[in-house]
Amino acid sequence: MTVTSTTSRRAPLPRTWSIRASDIAALVAGNAVLIGAMWVRHGQLIELHSVTGIITAAGQLAALYGTYLVLLQLVLMSRSPWLDQVFGSDRIVWLHRWVGFSAILLLAAHGVLTVTGYGLANGSGPIGETVTMLTTYPYVLLATAGMALFVLIGVMSINAARRRVSYETWYGIHLYTYLAIALAFMHQLAVGTDFLGDPVARLYWLALYVATFSLLIAFRFGQPITLSLRHRLRVANVIVEAPGVISIYMTGRELDRLAVRAGQWFRWRFLTPDDWWRSHPFSLSAAPNGEFLRITVKDVGDFTSKLQRMRIGTLVFVEGPYGILTGAQRTRPRVLLVAGGIGITPLRALLEEMPAGKGDLALLYRARRPRDLVFRREIEQIAALRGATVHFVVGHHGTREMPHDPFEPRAIQRLVPDVAQRDIYVCGPVPMMDAVRRSLHALHVPDTQIHDERFAF
Repeated sequence: MTVTSTTSRRAPLPRTWSIRASDIAALVAGNAVLIGAMWVRHGQLIELHSVTGIITAAGQLAALYGTYLVLLQLVLMSRSPWLDQVFGSDRIVWLHRWVGFSAILLLAAHGVLTVTGYGLANGSGPIGETVTMLTTYPYVLLATAGMALFVLIGVMSINAARRRVSYETWYGIHLYTYLAIALAFMHQLAVGTDFLGDPVARLYWLALYVATFSLLIAFRFGQPITLSLRHRLRVANVIVEAPGVISIYMTGRELDRLAVRAGQWFRWRFLTPDDWWRSHPFSLSAAPNGEFLRITVKDVGDFTSKLQRMRIGTLVFVEGPYGILTGAQRTRPRVLLVAGGIGITPLRALLEEMPAGKGDLALLYRARRPRDLVFRREIEQIAALRGATVHFVVGHHGTREMPHDPFEPRAIQRLVPDVAQRDIYVCGPVPMMDAVRRSLHALHVPDTQIHDERFAF
């Protein structure tokens, strides 16, 4: 099974949403103001006449806004399509990271400030008050266990710790977020400032929880289950593309009704006895055509090594599609695709799918050795059919054959003189993408014409 056709695709395009980042920011900010206003409405300002009152009030606000950030974190985890369209994978991951850290800091501050304020007011001190709360206050012990889980998740999200564990371990630890939230919710329901004596505030918070978990159920669980049952994907073929690189072809039912663009990615779960519980993100490496889907995987570890031996007929569970490295971001008639290593996968699909006239498409493909050029024959065939220009940039930087950085500004402009008049799509190792972006800025290419996604392959 090979892919060199440039005929128009039969698969439909994903739905677009008429929503902007400013709309989401306004909704988030409006709820934050409302939370503060309800706290004031409960008469909490009268407590600010003393040091202990100020400390206790700060602890209450930390709890309210910490809980609010946790719910926002869950919304980000839901992978809602409108969030993916507005922000893209990179920004969602960035928001997820910093919203999570902020939530943990606020919840930790709530615990410290509350026991300090109550301890000063009662004369028992922070330690004595901590013991009293843990042994007499409803659900405080469970909430403390939930806080410990939040801290564990936060620590494992720090880059230094993240690099020391496998993806599966890191992902499994993050699933404890749901348990931590459940433990915290029982505490909030029993003693929370906005749950005691105010049915309106109680209804508001319950609505926030219901809306948040509805998004999770719909998009994190419901949509993938529906998609997988509808299309019933199976592995149809496994092809060696280069040393340590294989393509997996999948067929299924009604793929001409699967809405996906070239450049997007799915989370793939191959239902084998040993690895059915693992899922990993991979981009499509061929334009969707209504007949099959293809991903291309490089052997970089235990899971990807097992994929090299995938059996024909294996069932596949998918989540997605995700990502905004697509033709929908295009602003100019001409396009430059810049790929490094296995980052060629989404760009090869874009090269096949993007509508363009002769000379409108150009590809720069960086590899260390000729044998590392995945899809070389396919790329050359597609380029010949579509009138695209292809430059294979092969060699080790710093050698006699390649003394200079092949992606420095002068090198890019020499290969593509009209680069400033093009949209540029970049995918590859993060240092390469950063270097290309710096070079494009030096060539006065505005950010609106530069498109990359660090989780696109």
